[in-house]
Order: sequence, then structure tokens, then C-alpha cells
Amino acid sequence: MTGFLLRRLGQTVLVLIGVSIIVFALIHITPGDPVDVIFAGENITDEQKDAYREQLGLDRPLPVQYAEFAAAAATGDLGTSIRQQVPVTRLIAAALPATIELTLAALLVAIVVAVPIAIVSGLRPGSVWDRGGSVSALFGISMPSFWLGIMLILLFSVNLRWLPPTGRLDLGTGLEMVTGLAVVDAIVTGNLVGLRSALVHLVLPAFTLGTAIAATIARVLRSGLLEVRGQDYVDALHARGLASTRVVRHIVRNALPPTVTVMGVRIGTLLGGAIIVEMVFSWPGLGRLIIDAIRARDYPTVQGAVLVMAVVFVVVNLIADLLYAWLDPRVRYGQKAEA
Repeated sequence: MTGFLLRRLGQTVLVLIGVSIIVFALIHITPGDPVDVIFAGENITDEQKDAYREQLGLDRPLPVQYAEFAAAAATGDLGTSIRQQVPVTRLIAAALPATIELTLAALLVAIVVAVPIAIVSGLRPGSVWDRGGSVSALFGISMPSFWLGIMLILLFSVNLRWLPPTGRLDLGTGLEMVTGLAVVDAIVTGNLVGLRSALVHLVLPAFTLGTAIAATIARVLRSGLLEVRGQDYVDALHARGLASTRVVRHIVRNALPPTVTVMGVRIGTLLGGAIIVEMVFSWPGLGRLIIDAIRARDYPTVQGAVLVMAVVFVVVNLIADLLYAWLDPRVRYGQKAEA
């Protein structure tokens, strides 16, 4: 296991270097100049723009700029926002908890929706429930997140007026932020008004983001259940007189490892999808921060935020691999298979 962790840490460093190079190159070759964006509509001479560009270090060769960025990032310094003139780490620290909260809520929605559908479909193949689950999964995979989000806003916010269409909290809740996770902070501080506001604002974006991954989890878990339920040990458990619930528990656990791996990969998709969902619901998270920074050609903010998202993605996949080994004792990372 130690060898596996060391290899993955080495791979993580290579991945982060590759991501930083790609993001740095793409953001700099994109048409547009941050200095022109900052001084748009103002009576500024070209000489003043050149002086400000030199002050920001944008007049230096790209390899030199990247080397300075990479060296600073290695120490935890992601630079200063060109647009807001504050450290990028401060902007990310303010936006990241909102994205984490949305991602966890979406994952919870996906598990609550997908697992019962998969179990019923996998244990009763060919039944009405199985066909209904397959159709629902196909529908969930096919729907674009932005379209589903708009439809949910029109239905539950505009027509029924049950849920708020945008934002994260109502004004005047008086919620004191401790961890940055609104729901957790409302519980910790005992703010029931803030808790209700945080939950009702979280419903629509979490459901929108969790639908696609719920469909994937349901299909993968169903396939695993169909494979496991036909194995000999299941018949042996029934022959021993074990209760059906205990047999189902064994079947589900043995079908989980592939699902856990897929979930680890799909969480990265959740982070990417959060960018779109955050824009639809005006959710003040990391995705919205990246979009606003791209519009303003705020190079340091874009580079730092994408790098943090890459770190989160790699860490989540590492956790998924470790869970796979825990669920399937036959897996031993870093060891050769015995004959």
C-alpha cells in the first residue's frame, strides 16, 4: 500500500504540472488583453497601458511567466488577482466551500436516487421496475445540466414558487460562516433560519447536478448486481438459510467496487458540471469564479482555480482507489499477485 501511495503521489505531481502548463498556455493564447479589459471605456494612453502591463509582468516571455507562476505555486502562492487586486488564494478559499457543498449535496442526491433503483432493477431483471429504471437512467444521462436547471427553475420557482431560483442564502439570515459550508455552519451555530434558507437554495442545483451521475451509478451498480447474483456463493447463502436481506447485503457489497471507482471519476465530472450549474443558479462557487475570471482575462485567478480543481479531482480518485481495496480484500495495491 505504501508503494501504491508513493506512485500515486508522483503521478499527482506530473498531472498537476501538465494541467498547469495546459491552462497557462490556453489562457494566454486566448484573444484579449487583461489590461484592455481593465481600462475599457477609460481615457488611458497606450504608454500608460504598457507601463501597467510591465507592472503586472505581462510583458515578459511566456516561459518566464510560467516559471515564476510554477515556483510560486509550489510554495502555495497562486498570485494576485488582476481584476480584484487580492490574493488568489483568498478568492479560492471564499468560493471553494460553496462548490464542495454543492458537489456533496449532488452526490448525496445521486446515491439516494440511484442505489434503490439499481437494487430493484438488478435483483428483478426484466420486470417493470427494471425497465422503468433503465428508462429513467437513460433520461438522466441524456439531459444537459443547463437545460434541466432552467426547466426546474421555471417549474418550481417561477410557476409553483416553492423554491428560490438563484443564490445561496436569503438576505438577513445572519448566518455566521465558520467552515464556509452554509448547512454545516447553520447547524453548528444553531441558526434555524439560516439552515432552512441554505437547504431550500441547495435543492434545485443539487438535484440538477446529481441527476447525470445518478443515472451512471444506477447503470453500473445494476450491471454489477446482475453479475454477482449469478455466482455460486449466492446459492450457497440461500442454501444455508440466510435471510434474504442478509443475502442482498452480501450481493450489494460485492457489486460495489466497480461503482466506487466510477463514482470517483464522476466526481470530477461533478466539479466540471458545477461550473455550468453555478452559472445557471448564480451559485457563488469556484465555477462561477473561473467564468468571471475568464471574462476579465484574470490569468492568475483562472490558473489558480483550475489547479485547485485538479488537486481535488486527484485526491478524490485516490480515496476511491483506497475504498476499492477496502471493499474488495483481494485487491492489494503495490503487491504482486500470488499464483
